[in-house]
Amino acid sequence: MENVMDERNRSARRRQIVIRTLQYLLLTVIALILCFPFLLMVLQSVMPESQFQAGQIFPTAFTGLGYVKLFTENNYLTYFLNTLVIVVFNVIAMPLASSFCAYSFARLQWKGKELVFACVLSTLMIPGVVTQIPLFLMFSSWGWTNTPWPLTVPTLFGGGAINIFLFRQFMRGIPMELEEAAKMDGANVFRRWFSITLPLCVPILLFVAVGAFGSSWGDYFQPLFYYTDPEKYTLAVAVYKVTVLDGVAENSVVMAAGVFMSILPALIFFFLQRKLIDGIMVGAVKG
Repeated sequence: MENVMDERNRSARRRQIVIRTLQYLLLTVIALILCFPFLLMVLQSVMPESQFQAGQIFPTAFTGLGYVKLFTENNYLTYFLNTLVIVVFNVIAMPLASSFCAYSFARLQWKGKELVFACVLSTLMIPGVVTQIPLFLMFSSWGWTNTPWPLTVPTLFGGGAINIFLFRQFMRGIPMELEEAAKMDGANVFRRWFSITLPLCVPILLFVAVGAFGSSWGDYFQPLFYYTDPEKYTLAVAVYKVTVLDGVAENSVVMAAGVFMSILPALIFFFLQRKLIDGIMVGAVKG
C-alpha cells in the first residue's frame, strides 16, 4: 500500500514539474515576443547608417554614433533639460499635493466632506479632451502659453481624482490613535500630515510618483499644445519633430532617441515593481 502511495506521489510531482516547466516556457516565449520590438530598436540604434539603408534587420557591425549625435546635434540636450525640469517638479509636487488633499478627506471632519469627495470622484467621468480647449483659453489669458506653468501648476491640485482616492483609501487604514496622540502634544494639521501620516504612505507615494514620472516623461500632446518656441520643447516633442516632421535625423539617432525615452521608465518599473504592486494591494485591502 505504501509503495502504491509513494508511486502516486512521485507521479503527481512529475506531473506538477512538467506543467510548471510548460508554463515557464510559454511565459518565456510570450516575453520574447513582447520584448522583440524593443530589442530590435536597441540593435538598430547601434547599427551603422549604411546597413540600415540596406534594409538589414540585425547589425553586423556596431557603432555608438547614434547616441553621440543624440546629445551633440539638434539641441537634444536642451530638450532633455526642459523635460527634466517638468518631470522633477511633478514627481515631487503630485504626491505631496494629492496626499494633502486626501488627508482632509480621510482624517479631518468638516461639513459637506462626503459631497465634495463625490464631486472629486465624478471628475473621473470627464474625458480629458473635453477640458483641453477651456484650459488652453484660461492659461492663454493668463499669459502662460510658451511657459512650463500649464504642465506643472495643475499638479499642485493633486494630479487627478484617482491619486486622491488612492491616498484616502490608504490613510483610512492608519490608526487614528496616532493622530490623536500628536494632537494632544500640540501638533497642528500640517505637522500631523507631514510628520505622521505621510511617512506611513510610502507605498502609495511611490506609486503616484512613478505615475507622475511616466505621464510627464512621455507627454507629447500638452507640450506641443502650449509651446510655440522650439527651444522650449520637451524631449518627446523634439524627437517627433526632428525625426518625423523634419526628417533630418539619421535612423540610428531616431532609434537611440527611442531607446533613451524607453529605458528610464523601464528601469524604474523593473526596480520598483514589487513595491508598486504591494502598495496598491495594501491600499485596496485597507480601503
